[in-house]
Amino acid sequence: MFIQTESTPNPATLKFIPGREVMSEGVADFRTPEEAVASPLARRLFEIDGVEGVFFGADFVAVTKGTGEWQHLKPPILGAIMEHFTSGAPLFETGAAAAAPEEGESDDDDVVAQIKELLDTRIRPAVAQDGGDIAFHSFKDGTVYLHMRGACAGCPASTMTLKQGIENMLRHYVPEVETVEPIL
Repeated sequence: MFIQTESTPNPATLKFIPGREVMSEGVADFRTPEEAVASPLARRLFEIDGVEGVFFGADFVAVTKGTGEWQHLKPPILGAIMEHFTSGAPLFETGAAAAAPEEGESDDDDVVAQIKELLDTRIRPAVAQDGGDIAFHSFKDGTVYLHMRGACAGCPASTMTLKQGIENMLRHYVPEVETVEPIL
């Protein structure tokens, strides 16, 4: 098994591509070892000193480091991912699943449908290429609230992406949108 690695705009996050499906649908974001309890792979990755976040996308695993250098962290991360996928173990233990973020209150169902469609068709695929994900949380009083996950969480470029990219696109296609804000 050959696992490719790609850098992301977030220097603290690397994208590991095992050459096979990771999540058949949705994504999973683990910011602490306690959140990773349902996933054997995420638990194993958190056992590596310096790992502070694990994100599963459709065909990649993004790992965020806290301390340490990638040259020292990559070998044990690659080993854990390779061992997991070659063993045939499930990504989640039986009966466990990734928790989706709760969606907040919304003041207009048609506007929310437009926002979600743009996020799903234009924004999320582009963000996934960089090892992250952006999920809708709510729309209230002209403001769209989004969850930044994976490489997007804590990325120095995420504010620029959010304001100059996503906000401009949503305002262009959905006139009711005035601003976009992250939910931490």
